[in-house]
Amino acid sequence: MKSPRNIMVCVTQQKTCERLIRRGAELRDAYDGELFVIHVAKEGWNFLGKTKEGDALEYLFQKSKSYGANLTVVRSHDVLETLKDLAEKHDIDLIVLGESQEDSEENNIVSKLGKRLRDDVGFEIVPVKMKRKVV
Repeated sequence: MKSPRNIMVCVTQQKTCERLIRRGAELRDAYDGELFVIHVAKEGWNFLGKTKEGDALEYLFQKSKSYGANLTVVRSHDVLETLKDLAEKHDIDLIVLGESQEDSEENNIVSKLGKRLRDDVGFEIVPVKMKRKVV
């Protein structure tokens, strides 16, 4: 893989997405590239999975802005195809995603999206932080 220039961070409806944006910004800074934060909502669903969409969109906008990222929020019938199209449009070299809860290869978004993209597009998976158990 070539040195990343353009980084795409795929976010969901969770406020924990800030860790993904932060990681994308770290990578962007290391490679002097551009950062694109993307949220694609399935047609018919609330944009961010909440009835308070305005608050959720404002939160996402503020977090993206604070890290110097371009924010794109769209609705689509085919989320993967839309992500592919956005990756091509912005000449994305590296995609940052949160750790998937899907164990199986055929249901994993990285596998599905990877099959649609250029071979030289890389992925960085940000693990879910483990909460410490207080005894």
